[in-house]
Amino acid sequence: MIFDSTLLILLALAGLGFVSHNTTVAVSILVLIIVRVTPLSHLFPWIEKQGLTVGIIILTIGVMAPIASGTLPASTLLHSFTNWKSLVAMVVGIFVSWLGGRGVTLMNSQPGLVAGLLVGTVLGVALFRGVPVGPLIAAGLVSLVIGKQ
Repeated sequence: MIFDSTLLILLALAGLGFVSHNTTVAVSILVLIIVRVTPLSHLFPWIEKQGLTVGIIILTIGVMAPIASGTLPASTLLHSFTNWKSLVAMVVGIFVSWLGGRGVTLMNSQPGLVAGLLVGTVLGVALFRGVPVGPLIAAGLVSLVIGKQ
């Protein structure tokens, strides 16, 4: 049997997810392990190319669901333009979206940074109860520090 260091790393990260009670990390990594060790491994190029886009679509659906379902009424949405806290939230949202855009550009132009961003994000999610949107924001912040777009 050949030693598979990548599989060992994935198992360790999944274990970290379970130990830290972060099922998002654990389940995501276990799905990737299943893909890796089955004939589904031929899907990795598609997952690598389209996974981020699919994830952002699913995240956006989750964020927009309260508007679509009526749980967040139009009056509340309109009121957000008159509330200073909501206006601050809008400005922060704009800034974070801009950072994410810079992050995508940086990750595409400097793939050597991706490993550090991914490990840092997984550790942040697993150990600090973060959410896995970190690589884009982290890459955007890195782009500000190193001066790359």
